[in-house]
Amino acid sequence: MMTMGKTIRVALAAGAASATLCGAVWAQDADTLIDQTLVGDHRAAANKARDKYRHPKETLLFFGLRPDMLVAEISPGRGWYTEILAPVLHDRGQYYAAVSAITEKTPEALRKNDADYRGMLAAAPDLYGNVKLSLISSASRQVAPPGSADLVLTFRNVHNWAKAGTAEAMFKAFHDALKSGGTLGVVEHRARPDASFQQQIDTGYMTEAYVVETAQKAGFRLVNKSEINANPKDTKDYPGGVWTLPPTLQHGDQDRDKYLAIGESDRMTLKFEKP
Repeated sequence: MMTMGKTIRVALAAGAASATLCGAVWAQDADTLIDQTLVGDHRAAANKARDKYRHPKETLLFFGLRPDMLVAEISPGRGWYTEILAPVLHDRGQYYAAVSAITEKTPEALRKNDADYRGMLAAAPDLYGNVKLSLISSASRQVAPPGSADLVLTFRNVHNWAKAGTAEAMFKAFHDALKSGGTLGVVEHRARPDASFQQQIDTGYMTEAYVVETAQKAGFRLVNKSEINANPKDTKDYPGGVWTLPPTLQHGDQDRDKYLAIGESDRMTLKFEKP
């Protein structure tokens, strides 16, 4: 009997059988592979339910994903995008997941998150057996071998680095990992343009100006932006910041229906290039 992972990989390979090295064909190939992966049984139902907010196909194609790329995703969490990226890149590309190094000072919640993520990878070697883990720590922020990556991706992480005071160091690490001409794709909760830095830290919403300036300091240039992940229903004025909205729903049942009706946060989607 064919395993879940083999079934998905056979479907992906069949969809890619006629691909050539022509850029246009690779782009068409990525479109097909992403479609097949999104409906795969390997994806958790709760993760599929987030597609309507996160627009993974449109987002990845906007960033230029191709199945022959070396792609590094930064802080993949519990693997929402890993479920999509790893199968698409499995046969002809390479997927690096840059995770935080676990130390004796790591909070228990983050330890569990790391264990759950590693458990997900180990449970489906046909899908995730080629995933490479790189460790981010205060001593090393190498997310992929220097100058090797075609694409570096980060989803909803910049506010954490800004709060920790490591944002500039992280963006420099992305620049170091990318090839010349490589792409950095950033999706982040979007603050009002006049939000102070402290307000950004407190609420988890960052201004586009902050993200662009931080990337430019690291040597990137902004080449495009998209409203794929915009949400005009998001008023950005909640007592618990962005964590008030789904999927966190920090206040539990209090005004739950109201926040579910709003959906996930309003987000910037920015495409940078390493010259």
